[in-house]
Amino acid sequence: MPTLILVRHGRSTANTSGVLAGRTPGVALDERGAEQAAALPGRLAALPLVAAVSSPLQRCRETLAPLLDARPELALHTEERISECDYGDWSGRKLAELTDEPLMTVVQQHPSAAAFPGGESMRAMQARAVDAVRDWNARIEAEHGENAVYVMCSHGDIIKSVVADALGLHLDLFQRVQADPCSVTAIRYTRLRPFLLRLGDTGDLASLAPRDPGPDTSAGTGAPAGGEGDAAVGGGAGAP
Repeated sequence: MPTLILVRHGRSTANTSGVLAGRTPGVALDERGAEQAAALPGRLAALPLVAAVSSPLQRCRETLAPLLDARPELALHTEERISECDYGDWSGRKLAELTDEPLMTVVQQHPSAAAFPGGESMRAMQARAVDAVRDWNARIEAEHGENAVYVMCSHGDIIKSVVADALGLHLDLFQRVQADPCSVTAIRYTRLRPFLLRLGDTGDLASLAPRDPGPDTSAGTGAPAGGEGDAAVGGGAGAP
């Protein structure tokens, strides 16, 4: 099955102001976020991307814009199911204000039991995001083959929950995963299991390009090469 390149949107005005943006409209990339987005085409230049899938929110669309400008042949698809978690009444509030909310401890320590007032549960968030990824994997494979690579731009909690699913982690452990702004997380899906190839990577990504698997690429390396052998809240503002 395909390789999924998960990109968290670049740093936003909400990240730098300490606000839990959620689905609040009008949240754009800040100056640093725009620089991160501008660097994305170069970081992904070695990858033969066949499609781009985006959360409908502005900060994700702005993050992919330079990549789409650099690759006008790349089809863009909007996917509602990878939109930000619906934080409900918490949306637009300062994170510093939310630390004293009793629910925040649940969000951090027992997220599978957390449901945001007026919003959705974290279990529902993960379920829709994982369903979206599985559906897109099947679609991309049907249209472009099992070795296809595609990019999906989404949000910190969405990416962390997809990573937890890929690693077989309970949702209660997903807060141990970090996804900084404009970081890249790569997951190669196979018939039997996914393999996490990159997590929160902010550097060069050329080594993710598909390779000829050859007669025995997994032997002795402990790393999958597209086969099925044995394998040896919201996110922060990232580095300044």
